[in-house]
Amino acid sequence: MKKVLSLIISGVFGGVLVLAAIWMFADKILPQAAVEAPIYTRMTGNTDSPSVPFDFTVAADRAMDAVVHIKASESKQAVQERGQQQKRSPFSFFFDDELMFGNPYGGPRQGSGSGVIVDTEGYIVTNNHVIAFADEYEVTTHDNRKFTAKLIGRDENTDIAVLKIEANNLKPIAWGNSDNLKVGQWVVAVGNPFDLTSTVTAGIVSAKARKLELNRSIGAIEAFIQTDAAVNPGNSGGALVDIEGRLVGINTAIASQTGNFAGYSFAIPSDIVSKIVEDIIEYGSFQRAYLGVGIFDNDSDSAEELGITQTTGVVIKEVYDGGSAQYAGLLPNDVIMKVNTKDVRNVPQLQELISRSKVGEVIQLTVLRKGKEKNIDVKLRSAS
Repeated sequence: MKKVLSLIISGVFGGVLVLAAIWMFADKILPQAAVEAPIYTRMTGNTDSPSVPFDFTVAADRAMDAVVHIKASESKQAVQERGQQQKRSPFSFFFDDELMFGNPYGGPRQGSGSGVIVDTEGYIVTNNHVIAFADEYEVTTHDNRKFTAKLIGRDENTDIAVLKIEANNLKPIAWGNSDNLKVGQWVVAVGNPFDLTSTVTAGIVSAKARKLELNRSIGAIEAFIQTDAAVNPGNSGGALVDIEGRLVGINTAIASQTGNFAGYSFAIPSDIVSKIVEDIIEYGSFQRAYLGVGIFDNDSDSAEELGITQTTGVVIKEVYDGGSAQYAGLLPNDVIMKVNTKDVRNVPQLQELISRSKVGEVIQLTVLRKGKEKNIDVKLRSAS
């Protein structure tokens, strides 16, 4: 009996010790649980912030049918003509390896890239640099049908070209609004890098209205969408789409020291592309509106010189004779702040807004002139 009583007392005493220990260390255990709880809550999406999409299947499904593979090549006749032009140059012997080693024409040039079907009639938008050297074009659709394409027109200043195929049952892409894109928004790139067809990568919009000076031609328009979606050689001319699969850009360039993806890629905004495609289909070329000014980005230094506090916008350095700006009464040192109520922060953004406008259209510019805000109507004239 004494042994049983002793065991009971020992058990009670041990239980008391356990409860005391739990009570003493309770403060040290609970914070760990408190740290884990928000992580669990965030992953289940129980927050006020928008949830991150866990997959991009909708965007991929809607875009892949519209993205094609383009093989561009020179015909034998084009190779011969190129060779004859080289032979006629007095410097060709010294600067052309192919001629130096006995081949009077060189081999036919070939390349490949991507394109996007934009309507059921078979019109395809791609980059000019994908097809500029060639006169023969083969298009392979997502369902592995092959077609010979015809060049409808191209624009070097914007690096856009339009091809056309004769085909049935095409699934064109839906146009999106690149102007509504926000930095940090998810986007998906669809194309054919390294001839790997129907490749999909995802990223976010890293910046807008980015100027790279890739195109050195006079009158070049550069207002790229910058993303971190992986884009490689062969992606050129492919689609950049939002998470609903709507076209918001044409993938064009990458920032790289190796020629392959190194973190950033660049696309021409769809709001520019749609205007150019429409003009090329209707007129055979881009009908570009011309403001007719020499301009540069406003900053703190130029603002100080002009005696204003505004440090964004575009400063007019020169007004060209016969341009839209001259006829509207714009003056040197005017600072363009808005186009039709849309804020203008820099030169690429202004170029983008003007390029989306039509010849003959009247736009309203808000400018700072000697520190005072002024609205000026400008009727856009043709660049030609």
